[in-house]
Amino acid sequence: MAIESSAPTPVHEPEHEHEHEPTAQEPAAPAPHLSTRDKLVLFVLCAAQFMVALDFSVLNVALPVLGQDLGMSQSALQWAVTAFALPSGGFLLLFGRMGDLYGRRRLFLAGLALFGAASLLATFAWDPASFLAGRALQGLGAAAIVPTGMSLLTTTFPEGPARDRALGISGTLLSLGFTVGMVAGGVLTDAFGWRSTMGLLTLFALIVLPLAPTLLPESRHSDRPRLDVPGAVTVTGGLLALIYALSTAAERGFGSADVIAALIAGVALLALFGYVESRTAEPLVSLPMLGRRTVAWGNLGGLVTFSMMSTVIFVLTLYLQETLRLSAFETGLVFGFVGVMSAVAGACAPRIIGRLGARRTLVASLAGQGAFIASLLALGTGGGSIWLATAAVSLACMCHLGAIISYGLTVTSGVPDHEQGLATGLVTSTQQVGLTIGIPLLGILATTSPNLLSGVHTVVALDAAIVLGAAGLVALGLGRAPRH
Repeated sequence: MAIESSAPTPVHEPEHEHEHEPTAQEPAAPAPHLSTRDKLVLFVLCAAQFMVALDFSVLNVALPVLGQDLGMSQSALQWAVTAFALPSGGFLLLFGRMGDLYGRRRLFLAGLALFGAASLLATFAWDPASFLAGRALQGLGAAAIVPTGMSLLTTTFPEGPARDRALGISGTLLSLGFTVGMVAGGVLTDAFGWRSTMGLLTLFALIVLPLAPTLLPESRHSDRPRLDVPGAVTVTGGLLALIYALSTAAERGFGSADVIAALIAGVALLALFGYVESRTAEPLVSLPMLGRRTVAWGNLGGLVTFSMMSTVIFVLTLYLQETLRLSAFETGLVFGFVGVMSAVAGACAPRIIGRLGARRTLVASLAGQGAFIASLLALGTGGGSIWLATAAVSLACMCHLGAIISYGLTVTSGVPDHEQGLATGLVTSTQQVGLTIGIPLLGILATTSPNLLSGVHTVVALDAAIVLGAAGLVALGLGRAPRH
C-alpha cells in the first residue's frame, strides 16, 4: 500500500550553510541498514532513472542507421538527442517545484505514463517530424520523472550514510543504464533495426509503471504555497530559448537570425527571472540557495562533466563507425566495456566520498576525466586506436561517474526537506542542460570538418581543456566555502 504524507520526515539540516565532510584520517561511516520497504522504493526509483539513462544512450549507436532510414543528414542527427534534451532540460525546474507543491509521486507517475506513450510514437515514427515529436514528448516525461524521482529518493533516505549509499546505487545504475543502452542499441539495431531501440523503452515503461503506485510514498510541501507562475514562465522560456539557440547553431551557425534572436530572448528571460525571484514572496528558485557556494560550484562541476562527456561519446560513436569502420554491434561492445568500468566506479564512489568528502572527490574526478580525455589526441586510423579509445574512455567515464555522484551530494547536502525538489531540480537541470549543450557546441566541429579524424582531435583538445579548467575553478570555489 502506498503511504501518503503531506510532510515527509525532515532531513537533518546542518547548523551552518555547508555540511561537514570527513577528512582522509577519519574512518568511513559503516554501511547503513536498509529495510525491505526502503530497498523496494530504491528499486523503483532507480529503475525509472535506469530507463531514462537507457534513453540517452540506446540511440547513440543507431544514429547512422536511423539517419539513413528517415532521411536525416549527419548534421541533423544531433536533433535526435537534442529533441529529447530540450524539453527535459527546459521543464525540469518547473516540474521539480510542482512536485514539491502538488505531490511528487503524482507527477512521477504522470511522467512515466507520458514517457511510455511517447516511446511508442517514436517506435512507429514514419518521418523525421513524427520521430522528433516522440523524442520531445519523451523528454517532457523525463522532465517529470527525474526531479520527482530524485526528490522521493532524498526525502526517503536521510542525509548521511543512508543517502550516500542510495545515491551511490542510483549513480551506478545510471551508468549501467548507459552501458545496457549502448550494447542493446548495437545488438537491436543489427538484429531488428533502430525502431526496436524505442520499442525497448516502451516495454520498460510498461514494466515500471504498474509497480510505482503501490510502493512509492506521496510527499509534498506541507503548507501548499502558491506556484510562482511568472518565475516558471520566465525560467522555462529562457532555458528553452537558450537550448534551442545552441542546438540550431549546430546546423545554421551562430550568425543565423533565429539563433541570434533565441540567444537574446534566452538571456533576457533569464535576467527577468532573476528580477522576478528577488521580488516574489514564494519564489520558484530561492536566490539565497543559488548563492550557496556548494550549489553554485557543485552545479558548475556537474554542467561540465555531463556536457563534455556526452560530447566525447557522440564524436567517438561516429569515429568508431565511420573512421575505423566498426559495425553498430562492435561499437556497442566497446561502449559496453566502458559502462561496466563506470558501474565499478559507481560502486566504489560512496566509499571514496566517505574518506575524501564530496568536494574533493568532485575536483579529483573532474581532473581525471580531463586528463584521460586528453589522451584521445593520440587516436589515428590504425587498429590499435580501438584499444586506446576503449581504455581512455573507460577511465574517463570512471572519473565521470565519481563526478556525477559527488556533485549531486555537494549540491543537495544541508538542504531542508521542503526544498529538496528545488535542489534536485537544480541538479537534474544541470544534467539535462549539460547533455544538451555539449554536442551542438563542440560536436558540430567534428560533423562539419572535411576530415572526421581531424575534427575529433579538435573536439577532444577543447573538451579536455574545458574539463581541466573547470576542475581548477571548482577547487578554488569550494575551497573557500566555510565548513561545519
